[in-house]
Amino acid sequence: MIRRELWFGLSFMALVVITVTVLLLRADTITDGHLGLLMLSLVVVAIMLGFPTAFTLMGMGMIFTWFAYNRDTTRTLDLMVQSAYKTMANDVLIAVPLFVFMGYLVERANLIETLFKSLHLAMARLPGALAVATLVTCTIFATATGIVGAVVTLMGLLALPAMLRAGYSVPIAAGAITAGGCLGILIPPSVLLIVYGATAGVSVVQLYAGAFFPGVMLASMYVLYVIIVAKLKPAWAPPLSAADRAVTLPPLTQKLTTDSASHALPNLLAALKGKRNAGVPTGHLLRQLGIVALPGLLFVFLALTSYRAATNVAAEEVYDIQEIGAATRAAPGAGGGLAEPPSTGGLQEPPAEPSGLQEPPAGDTASEPSSPSAGGGVAEPPGAEPPPAPAAEPSAGTPEAAATEGATTRDAPTWWWVCFALFGAITTLFYLFLSFARLEIFKMLLASFFPLMLLIVSVLGSIVLGLATPTEAAAMGALGGFLLAAAYRRLTMDVLKESVFLTAKTSAMVCWLFVGSAIFSAAFALLGGQALVEEWVLSMNLSKVQFLVLSQVIIFILGWPLEWTEIIVIFMPIFIPLLDNFGVDPLFFGLLVAMNLQTAFLSPPVAMAAFYLKGVSPPHVTLNQIFLGMLPFMGIQVLAIVLLYIWPQIGLWLPQLLYK
Repeated sequence: MIRRELWFGLSFMALVVITVTVLLLRADTITDGHLGLLMLSLVVVAIMLGFPTAFTLMGMGMIFTWFAYNRDTTRTLDLMVQSAYKTMANDVLIAVPLFVFMGYLVERANLIETLFKSLHLAMARLPGALAVATLVTCTIFATATGIVGAVVTLMGLLALPAMLRAGYSVPIAAGAITAGGCLGILIPPSVLLIVYGATAGVSVVQLYAGAFFPGVMLASMYVLYVIIVAKLKPAWAPPLSAADRAVTLPPLTQKLTTDSASHALPNLLAALKGKRNAGVPTGHLLRQLGIVALPGLLFVFLALTSYRAATNVAAEEVYDIQEIGAATRAAPGAGGGLAEPPSTGGLQEPPAEPSGLQEPPAGDTASEPSSPSAGGGVAEPPGAEPPPAPAAEPSAGTPEAAATEGATTRDAPTWWWVCFALFGAITTLFYLFLSFARLEIFKMLLASFFPLMLLIVSVLGSIVLGLATPTEAAAMGALGGFLLAAAYRRLTMDVLKESVFLTAKTSAMVCWLFVGSAIFSAAFALLGGQALVEEWVLSMNLSKVQFLVLSQVIIFILGWPLEWTEIIVIFMPIFIPLLDNFGVDPLFFGLLVAMNLQTAFLSPPVAMAAFYLKGVSPPHVTLNQIFLGMLPFMGIQVLAIVLLYIWPQIGLWLPQLLYK
């Protein structure tokens, strides 16, 4: 009995072969361009049959290049060497192993269990709290690691049993895990964006800046969908019971109070004096108060530094060296140095009137000519006039001097006051509702959530703000992952060896893919396949909208049988040259592709995320249930693509703001 997935694969391969056969039979003459299309179809079929993608690309490229060069082996080998060298000389690819190494180290620091527990306790009163916590955990962890398989597998081991015990339906639980785990290929630092940038010649820094808000938007849409479903169908995502929301207080805190809902700050302050702190060390109380004071201190620090940065105006630097040509401000033609001779001076025709002694013009006696063009005679040469008297400098006590000195500051802009009020309100609410239970949750977040966020923000911030190149930021991220694993006492020699081995394995796969893609693209262009495709697309007289819809539909369909790496390295070199003909920005097109390729992990029958989850699921969880749970999230992805196309500034605003 042949499985349905195999039937789909065989049907897709048969469709590819039949389509190419019909195209070749309908052609009047078989040209090299048709051979290029045949090579493309054979590559797709070979990959679906299970042959390694990189070596399939290299092998097919070499064979068809040999035909294109009229069986000249020397030129064929030269092309292979040049393509491989050009790929390996790309500096951007150095960031790939560094980011992958950071991801494997963070994964092995085992932060995900504490992170999930603290988030689901912090969101306990939201509808669908466990699924929401799963999506947020997947988003953070996928951003820090970028490894889809690792995130889906770990969350399948951790979150799926918890959701099933709480009575969640299998499709909701499976959809939240698989959709959240796939966000790592969109939200920076993403290896997909590095591969696309190197393939399309687009700045990876701008891709990272552009992908941030679309990734956050997609994750927010996932969370909103889960909350709505949990509100409308409580049986699918029941609220947490009181036992699941309970937070156990540490033994020393239990000596202060037995009520976890009591307010933390007044009780801690009161315990510092009198007999209330009997048996509780003062150092413990001071440490708790220090943790409680952290949000307030952070708010004050950010408010002061941001206010100073927003109100200070950089003083214009004044140099003692005078600008050339600015010595005098006389009328044109009276400047110093070499100047154009007067246009009316020199030899002239005598006046038409009879010469002789005449009365001088009235009122002009003893007057100098006002300009060089005022007549002949002996005159001062240009530039010999005395310079004008300098203007008096305002004294220190005059209003003019005070205005000049006051120009170094300005009023705080409106956005600063809005942010100040917003974060001030959040900080105030934190202290108003800070119970001992919430204090324990906050401490759990400090131990799991904030270290990861600090690592992510430092890596992405240094890239987006231009403080470091992607390669330099990746190196710092790898060091941060190393220190994070060491801080949580997970850094052993076995963990380090395994991380280095997996990094080398993944990086070698990516680099070989690039080499194979370079050889395949060179052969495809040499055969004229690119020109044939371009001629076919332009003959359809498509508008910009129609071209974008067609290209995204093709990528969406290719995501069913192929993975994102194969789509990027095989088909992007075909699409990218067409963008100029339709006026499409390669940066914007890359953002659409990155969001579209989310479906490559969720679309059956070759949905890798589903198979990752099935491998760690209980026996009663079937693939059909997992596929059913993924379908609504695929619909959300399509809606997000439409929103990004309608409002492209979602992705382009930040790159235009930072790099205009």
